[in-house]
Amino acid sequence: MVFEPPAAVSWDFPRDDAGVELLVGVGLEHGATRERMLNGTGLDPSEVGGAEHLVTARQELQVVRNLRHVVPDASGVEVGLRYRVTTFGVLGFALLSSRTLGEAANLAMRFIDLSFAFAIPQPVVDGDQVVVTFDSSGLPSDVADFLAERDLTAVWSVLDQLRPGGFRPTRVELAARRPARGPSYAVGVEPEFGAGANRLSFDVELLEAPVPSGTGQGNAMTTAMCADLVSRRRARTGVAQQVRVLIAQHLSAGAAMRDVAADLALGERSLRRRLAGEGTSYQQLLDEVRESLALQLLDTGVLSVEDVAQR
Repeated sequence: MVFEPPAAVSWDFPRDDAGVELLVGVGLEHGATRERMLNGTGLDPSEVGGAEHLVTARQELQVVRNLRHVVPDASGVEVGLRYRVTTFGVLGFALLSSRTLGEAANLAMRFIDLSFAFAIPQPVVDGDQVVVTFDSSGLPSDVADFLAERDLTAVWSVLDQLRPGGFRPTRVELAARRPARGPSYAVGVEPEFGAGANRLSFDVELLEAPVPSGTGQGNAMTTAMCADLVSRRRARTGVAQQVRVLIAQHLSAGAAMRDVAADLALGERSLRRRLAGEGTSYQQLLDEVRESLALQLLDTGVLSVEDVAQR
C-alpha cells in the first residue's frame, strides 16, 4: 500500500478548538481555572468548545505552554489518550465509515488539517511493518517532545477505537529522555525513551483489517464534506489565514482591526503592510468572514434573512 502524502505539510493551520478544550480539561483536573489555561491566547473562556469555533495553531500552542506551567511534569501521553474518533468532527465520522484501517489512514493524511496535529505523521511501509514517524523538528523546542507524545498517542488511540481490541503496535519510540507521566500506554509494548525519533510501528497486515462500523455507506458523503471544509480553510494562507480566524473570534464585538493586530503582536500599520503583501486587506477579510457566517446561518433555515442581516 502507498500512502498519500499529507496535503498540508506545515503544522501552522487553523483548527477546531476541541484540542484546546482537551488541554483545558487536563488543567482543570489539576486545579487550574479556564482563565489561567487560556491566558495569553485572546480566547473567550465562555466560547471555547462551541460549535464551528476555530483557533489558530499559535493559540493552541499557548494553551500547551499554560498546561506545562500549571503541571510541569504533564505528559503528552495523558492528553493523547483522551482523543476519541468523534473529537475530530466530520473527519472522525469519515474515518468511522471507512472500510479498512488503511483507507481510514489515507483519509486522515489527505485531510490532516482537520486534525489537531503539530508533529505531522509520515507513514511508510517497510517490509512487513508500517512505520509512522512524527516529525517535531519544526516545532518550538519547549513543547516539541510534549506535542510528539500527544500526537503519537492520539493516533494510536484513534486506530484502536476504529478496530476495538484489534490494533496493537509492535514498537513505540519517543525522542524524549524522560519517563512519561500519567496513564500507561496499555498497548502491549513499553515506549522506548531517548530513541532519537518519535515512531509508531505496527504490522502491515493491519492496514487490510476491516473497520467494524465502516460499511462504506456514507463514506462518499463524509469525504465530500471534509473536502469542502478543507477547501474553505485553505482559501487563505499566511497572516491572512490567521486574521480570518481571529476576526471570527472577535466578530461579536465588532472585530476592530486594533484588536486582531494586538492578538498577532502587531501594530495596525504593520498588519496592513503584511496583508497587502499577501494581496488582500483587512476589510476584504472582514467581508469574507461576514459572508461566510451569513451563508452558514442561512443554510440552517432557522433564521430569517432579516435576522441574519441583524447578526
